[in-house]
Amino acid sequence: MAMNQMQKMKEVKQQITRFLMMYKFALQELETKIDILKEEFQLLHEYNPIEHTSSRLKSPKSIIEKIYRKQSELTLTSIREQIKDIAGLRINCSFISDIYRISDMLQNQSDLKLLAVKDYIKNPKPNGYQSLHLLIEVPVFISDRRENVCVEVQIRTIAMDFWASLEHKIYYKYKHAIPPHLLQELKEAADSAAALDKKMERLHNEIEEIKEESENDLGDEMIRLLMSNERGSFPTMLLGLFEDGQAKK
Repeated sequence: MAMNQMQKMKEVKQQITRFLMMYKFALQELETKIDILKEEFQLLHEYNPIEHTSSRLKSPKSIIEKIYRKQSELTLTSIREQIKDIAGLRINCSFISDIYRISDMLQNQSDLKLLAVKDYIKNPKPNGYQSLHLLIEVPVFISDRRENVCVEVQIRTIAMDFWASLEHKIYYKYKHAIPPHLLQELKEAADSAAALDKKMERLHNEIEEIKEESENDLGDEMIRLLMSNERGSFPTMLLGLFEDGQAKK
């Protein structure tokens, strides 16, 4: 009898380990995609929209507590259907426009499926929380099958993340009963962070415009020099490149 019980417990533990392992693999798959997109964007645009990424898996304890709060069955099938944030990936950006750019890049991946979007930037929570949440289905291939695993992706600016981290610490310090004056100050801080994000976005756009104008001016100057055949104004190596190109034609 005791042997059967031990065997049953061992099987349950194995099932849970295998269940969570799929979410771990899904996170790894998504993180690899993000790394590739980062490198590609850096090469093409000489700019990296992603400042930092972090991932986490809910612990078995947190999963069980949440399934009980939802008053659902304590089965792996029920957990998979009812809890969509077992695996979480957070992406921090410098600017608000980067958030939507990254969201578009992920949605353009043909093997990823977008399940849901919650835009707390255009529609912030009453407490001031801002972030873009995506539920993405990620295919995971193992030795005997393919499984589609749900991952929650949160994309936010550094300012949004700093505010959310502070709010989370206060929330647990006061055991979910935050004093009214702190709630008001947190809301004001969220408004200040949003204003800072908008100001930094404007500055970023102005700098990019200046940079683009400078590059256009340089290009125009190069064309003028070529057309006037002012060879002495060009480095020998650069002239060689143009001449080689003409020779190949």
